[in-house]
Amino acid sequence: MFWSGTGKRLGEVANGIQLRDGTVSVALRRGLLQRVLREEAERRGVRFEFGRRLDTYQVDGDKVIVGFANGTQAEGSLLIGADGIHSATRRVMDPAAPEPTYTGLLSIGGFSHSSSIPPTPDTQHFVFGRRAFFGYLVTDRGEIWWFVNLARTDEPSRAELAGTSTEDWKRRLLALFAGDLDRISEIIQATHSEIGAYTVHDLATIPTWHRGPVALVGDAAHAISPNAGQGASLAMEDALVVAKCLRDIPQVEGAFAAYERLRRERAEKVVAFSRRLGQSKTISNPIGIRIRDLVMPFALKRFANPRAHAWLYTYHVDWQEKVA
Repeated sequence: MFWSGTGKRLGEVANGIQLRDGTVSVALRRGLLQRVLREEAERRGVRFEFGRRLDTYQVDGDKVIVGFANGTQAEGSLLIGADGIHSATRRVMDPAAPEPTYTGLLSIGGFSHSSSIPPTPDTQHFVFGRRAFFGYLVTDRGEIWWFVNLARTDEPSRAELAGTSTEDWKRRLLALFAGDLDRISEIIQATHSEIGAYTVHDLATIPTWHRGPVALVGDAAHAISPNAGQGASLAMEDALVVAKCLRDIPQVEGAFAAYERLRRERAEKVVAFSRRLGQSKTISNPIGIRIRDLVMPFALKRFANPRAHAWLYTYHVDWQEKVA
């Protein structure tokens, strides 16, 4: 559900599309998703080791030997770099690969709790404030998940963001949303967690997704800004497709080539789509805001309906289908 800062309802968009088997989209904490996936992998006998940071790797015949920052090594028949937007695997594989691009947005957020704001289990609310963008949902238990997107031309350092206290963020955010919907200030004031902040980057395209027995998946290959809410989804799609390719194509390098062929176009399209969504959050001049608020109800109906978004939400990986 989209609102203007003055409280005008601008329209709504389906968060996903209900599939024929009844599957619907679910909003959940990233940490919970990671824990559930890890626990199931462990149940199936997959070993996890923590406290190692990839430093380098080399290919020796039919082996990949990985060197970690703590001086230890590991080896295997292939290496998959699922190590995020600042991937060390990517830097070693292709030192000339482009770096992630700052999108001009900061993302700031936290968790609140309120007994006066009713739960919104089926709805996320997004508010185009006059100076920043605010989003929230309220769980059945009254916990509020909220975030702010704030335009900032110069990219702040990690140290600057980490050095800003929760109380400082509260003061800044309350000033930013002064004059906008009162609910925003109520949610910020009721925040009981630390307020976190990070710069939003993406990675539109890189020339090399794989080289020899090494491949990149997820944000390491195509980092997406959070505006479309598709980062984890794209990563899991990658995992399914690369697993199918390794299952069906005997040569590792050939399997990775097939994986790239099947995934590159879609992934890069979603990254570009997400960046366009982010640009609509940063309008701050009064004339631009007025035009947006007038046009958005019509734009949402025409360009954000289930049919227009089917390409995004109905993508399906057929596990039984063989990869040629």
